[in-house]
Amino acid sequence: MSAVSSEVLQAAQALARGELLGLPTETVYGLAADASNPDAVKAIFAAKGRPADHPLIVHVAQASQVLVFARELPEFAARLMQAFWPGPLTLILPRRDAVAQAAAGGHDTIALRCPSHPMAQAVLQAAQTLGVQGVAAPSANLFGSVSPTTAAHVRTSFPHLHVLDGGACDVGIESTIVDCSRGAPVLLRPGMLSLSQLSQACGVSVLSAAAESAPVSQNAPAAPGTLASHYAPRARLRLMSTLELTTLIASADDAVAVWARSMLKAPAAVRCRAMPSDAVACAHELFAQLRDMDASGVKEIWVEAPPEGEAWDGVRDRLQRAAA
Repeated sequence: MSAVSSEVLQAAQALARGELLGLPTETVYGLAADASNPDAVKAIFAAKGRPADHPLIVHVAQASQVLVFARELPEFAARLMQAFWPGPLTLILPRRDAVAQAAAGGHDTIALRCPSHPMAQAVLQAAQTLGVQGVAAPSANLFGSVSPTTAAHVRTSFPHLHVLDGGACDVGIESTIVDCSRGAPVLLRPGMLSLSQLSQACGVSVLSAAAESAPVSQNAPAAPGTLASHYAPRARLRLMSTLELTTLIASADDAVAVWARSMLKAPAAVRCRAMPSDAVACAHELFAQLRDMDASGVKEIWVEAPPEGEAWDGVRDRLQRAAA
């Protein structure tokens, strides 16, 4: 423990005591607690206003901790872990009986991830030495609202929470979720890892839960961040085609903010911001832009729909849910 900073050690000790804290990861900031402490997990649900049957992702320091929570690990899941852990990938696996039941929302599966953010890794490793085998850490925001990608975002929602400041999140949207509990891998939530990347890594075709060809999609386990309406700002978000946005922009006023890749001839009162043309850069900015435009007091946020292509699937998913 001598190499552990005092800030990290204090955070690990807080987790071991059953307390909550704001934890940076490479995806978004999490509201973290000991996944095996039912009272601490209940405090997460209460703080967020999140339904208790909506499962949380359990973060572990390394792959060897998976079988603390999961009763089996399919070969294709092990290949995904080898390829993308630590990183922005969550796997849903069959849960061991009587383990992390509250964090799993009472379901017989468990969502597991190994984050790559150095501060998250340091806290998870220090907490493990104190008996905390995994940390439940959903996004550190009120349930259904825009996810936080800076420590300041977390403090806006939870002003009295101790938040570790790890800078702006590199990825900027939540992890890709793959269901590995039904005998074939199925993508439940898009992120910055594409279907083709996942399929190549695990050696079998990863199916999409949205596709009719996915035989397990009807029985897929509950997964975080997959409600039809989620990630929403207070202002109404309208997702528009390039043509629709170009047509309507002339009638916009100071109650509208616009985030678009296209060059638009907007009235001077309209807050227009440039959307990156690269999917990775766009994901990095997405939630911060929505929060900033929302904070300006506009009534509507108009967003140009992302281009086609699987590189944009994660961004498109978040925008569609925010606009639902």
